[in-house]
Amino acid sequence: MSPATPAPARDAEWWKSAVVYQIYPRSFADSDGDGVGDLRGVIGRLDYLQTLGVDVVWLSPVYASPQDDNGYDISDYQGIDPTFGTLADLDELISGLHERGMRIVMDLVVNHTSDEHPWFVESRSGTDNPKRDWYWWRPARPGHEPGSRGAEPTNWESFFSGPTWELDPTTGEYYLHLFSRKQPDLNWENPEVREAVYAMMRWWLDRGVDGFRMDVINLISKATHDDGTLPDGPSIPGTALGDGTPYFMNGPRIHEFLQEMHREVLAGRDLITVGEMPGSTIDQAVLYTDPARGEVDMVFTFEHMNLDIGRSGIKWDVAPLRLTDLKANLTLWQEGLAATGWNSLYWNNHDQPRAVSRFGDDSPEHRVTSAKTLLTVLHLLRGTPYVYQGEELGMTNAPFATIEDYRDIESLNYARSALAQGHSTDDVLASLTAKSRDHARTPMQWDGSEHAGFTAGTPWIAVNPNHTEINAAAALEDPDSVLHHLRLLVELRHTQDVVVHGGYHLLLPSDEQVFAYLRTLEGQSLLVVANMSGAPATVDLAEHAAHLDGPVLVSTHRDVQREGTRLTLAPWESRAHLTR
Repeated sequence: MSPATPAPARDAEWWKSAVVYQIYPRSFADSDGDGVGDLRGVIGRLDYLQTLGVDVVWLSPVYASPQDDNGYDISDYQGIDPTFGTLADLDELISGLHERGMRIVMDLVVNHTSDEHPWFVESRSGTDNPKRDWYWWRPARPGHEPGSRGAEPTNWESFFSGPTWELDPTTGEYYLHLFSRKQPDLNWENPEVREAVYAMMRWWLDRGVDGFRMDVINLISKATHDDGTLPDGPSIPGTALGDGTPYFMNGPRIHEFLQEMHREVLAGRDLITVGEMPGSTIDQAVLYTDPARGEVDMVFTFEHMNLDIGRSGIKWDVAPLRLTDLKANLTLWQEGLAATGWNSLYWNNHDQPRAVSRFGDDSPEHRVTSAKTLLTVLHLLRGTPYVYQGEELGMTNAPFATIEDYRDIESLNYARSALAQGHSTDDVLASLTAKSRDHARTPMQWDGSEHAGFTAGTPWIAVNPNHTEINAAAALEDPDSVLHHLRLLVELRHTQDVVVHGGYHLLLPSDEQVFAYLRTLEGQSLLVVANMSGAPATVDLAEHAAHLDGPVLVSTHRDVQREGTRLTLAPWESRAHLTR
């Protein structure tokens, strides 16, 4: 093992004042011209990351993988996929980050492996194999022939469409996969599985990794009947499948497993941990993030990401987002985790469309100011902010014109299923245009040259044509860019205790245009006021208007349009004032 340069020393709970930058390696920077980003490409951009001022880099999976789900199907947890480079490259990246005062978080994907992982290859080789119980194997439903319609052990629907069970012809039994059929679920009920995972985690931490982003970690505990069978879920209208989430989201042993992981791996180390936990409530997040319980530092909630979903509850059913709903939800989480828990703050990641196209306004008139305002609203909340690559540039959704333009397995599976059910191509494309994960996965826009400076070859997915205008080179040169706005917000989190530790109070809860809140700490008050619409907005701040007399810490517009207690904001204008 080649130990990396140690991370710089920090105070306890340093991650509360930190900003995390997520890199999706496949789309970040390509060093060898094969059209796919790689580790040496990331190494070549470390000075850029340092310029942003961020504290932590979260690196999406670079492990060995068949790439069925772009690396979230891992075939070797301790090997680097040749697409991305070598273990020596990763060691160099870790050292390079540490030398620049930054830390690295790796993705921990242990709800499932690839079906090409040696553990699963052994498991499927026979019912008497020692690793058979490392995965969820079950016979066909009683009274059904294996492979016949409805023979699956449960009626659960996969996150990637279709049933969650795949028949293995070798043994005539089914294995569980909550995602792709090439992503079989590990059986965490087996202590040998848990110890193998913990050993792998220790190995990475000993190499210099500073923490983990735990992929869908709240799915690792499944509820079973006393005889070991898994229950059917409530029927999903319009399909023969059912909703299994009551039986595999936040399951009966999840806290036990996370506490064991903390004891066996994480305790006593200076780390940052965040659990991706779809379907988790505030009450559950309080338990997960309470330091006294020893589980994780923070969780990724999905509630605010589901506010633009229609009545069906299906991701692809796009509905308008009401600002009052967004404010109410974010406020509930701010208040709910105020006492013992901690928030993670994000608009964007590799699984979500671009924030400026979804929550802002990506028109030429308002793209820059709306991108800045989204950053301001998010980064001045209580919690640890996450920036997704290109968010600092105000990158937008891609103008994909056909289904064939997409690459994402979730998007393509949805399209096939929807078309088979009779949905029109136009309707399917409208859903993909709004919600496909591929919008986050177009190449990072470094400059205005061909392929945006991402690669000298042919990109694995098309570059957004607007890279000639929206790119890092231009942003670095423009003092009024989204990038420099982010740098200021990062500096405020590092220098203003009220941003990190202050209390939170929502103002104007029923206003449909303006998001305003107050942060307070030991005699300091930070007033944040943001017009999140494309029309001017006038609000009466009443007794809180006095905070406008304080110095401006960050703003999208120079002049304050104020008359007494009334404040008029230009479209997508935001500002923050500090008073003592």
